Amino acid sequence: MKRALVVWGATSGAGKSFVATALARLAARRGLTAAPFKAQNMSNNARVTAQGEIGTAQYWQALAAGISPCTDHNPVLLKPEADTASQVIVHGRVRHDLARLPWRERSPHLAAAARESFERLADRHELLVIEGAGSPAEINLADCDFVNLGAARWAAARAPTAALLVVDIDRGGAFAHAVGTLALLPPDLRPLVRTVVLNRFRGDAALLAPGPQWLRERSGVAHVTVLPLLAGHGLPEEDGPTLGAVHAGPTVAVIVAPRASNLDEFSALAASSARLRWVRAPEELDGADLVVLPGSKQTISDLAWLRAHGFARALRDWAAAGRPLLGICGGMQMLGCHLHDPQGHDGVRCDAAEGLGLLPLATRFGPDKRLVRGAYTFASLPAPWTGWAGAAFDGYEIRCGSTEPLEPVAVALRDGSGAPVGWLAGSVLGIAVHGALEHSALTLALLGVAVRPPAFDAIADAVEAAFGTKLLDELLGA
Repeated sequence: MKRALVVWGATSGAGKSFVATALARLAARRGLTAAPFKAQNMSNNARVTAQGEIGTAQYWQALAAGISPCTDHNPVLLKPEADTASQVIVHGRVRHDLARLPWRERSPHLAAAARESFERLADRHELLVIEGAGSPAEINLADCDFVNLGAARWAAARAPTAALLVVDIDRGGAFAHAVGTLALLPPDLRPLVRTVVLNRFRGDAALLAPGPQWLRERSGVAHVTVLPLLAGHGLPEEDGPTLGAVHAGPTVAVIVAPRASNLDEFSALAASSARLRWVRAPEELDGADLVVLPGSKQTISDLAWLRAHGFARALRDWAAAGRPLLGICGGMQMLGCHLHDPQGHDGVRCDAAEGLGLLPLATRFGPDKRLVRGAYTFASLPAPWTGWAGAAFDGYEIRCGSTEPLEPVAVALRDGSGAPVGWLAGSVLGIAVHGALEHSALTLALLGVAVRPPAFDAIADAVEAAFGTKLLDELLGA
């Protein structure tokens, strides 16, 4: 490693992932061998690599850098299962033993695993783009913060290292956030900060005066970068559902239960001409062209939430009217008849939970998680799914639980070996595979809209214009 860039945020959701993705692309465009690194991520949005699962942000950052995503890019992933509990994934695989440890006892083990990945990446790449988590100024966590502070120190010990502080100016309070965060940084790391990035600014940047000059004088940071709000780029949000612009196209209603997961797979739709609607009440289904029940980190718990909020009847009525209903992964499992989890592998101990009964399927949860990427092919399908008949696409499986039919039912989707991974009953389609709605051939056939992958070059162009060549040369060492 010849150089490292650390991307910190004053808060969660400030736009660290967006800026890190742009910097990875800019480095690649300058001929540098670059790689992303986030020591620990907390998200229920994940992707499958050859070694296991990682957070979605680092998956896209690796692709932006022109390399294959791997688990070293995000060695520790925490997937929230409750307000005080998370599934712990280290180097792509679930670690039940670490999940049982108290948080502070667990941290040294996670830090050691993250350091291993950091060192491997540093040995292989000229530049590491290191994304922090939350804020680096959480004083109650400073003694064990290997994600922000530790990773920056690992980098500084090996090569020249610069840091950026990203602040979401669209939320308000940006100058206070910036000054407070910088003041609370440890003295050995504060000099690393080369610029404060005022992210998601709307309007004329000249109206910010005298704020940027005041911030430079108050903080001692040489640069203040104003990055305008960029819509339609196709990257998922750091946390939660991606909000798309309001379009006149077809409406896709995605039901968002409390533990809904892998919502990032709808980011391409959010950036298209479709109207993506995040639904939390049955009446919000009205007028939709497609209803989707997405994945879940706690399927049985989210199933209970659906019943409590009136979705069971609403979805039965929707299906009875012959309207298209798509269940993905955990959503498919909920559409079945029975779910069994006596050991609580899905998060809630339950000998038998009654599903929504729209597909004749039964799911039994076990300790193993299936992590597979591959090619999948739809069978011959009737209306309203005719457009997907025979279509093939690349997707991924990331789930606990084995699902089997209770009675003869039409197989809708098969994996590369010919094994069934999707079933159809009437207008209700359940598939165990993520990614179908990221392929234009499928969205065009079903909805008449095209989707595209994240616009890496457009993102990089926006950051390059905001930062300027001189600052970027300093940061990238090029």
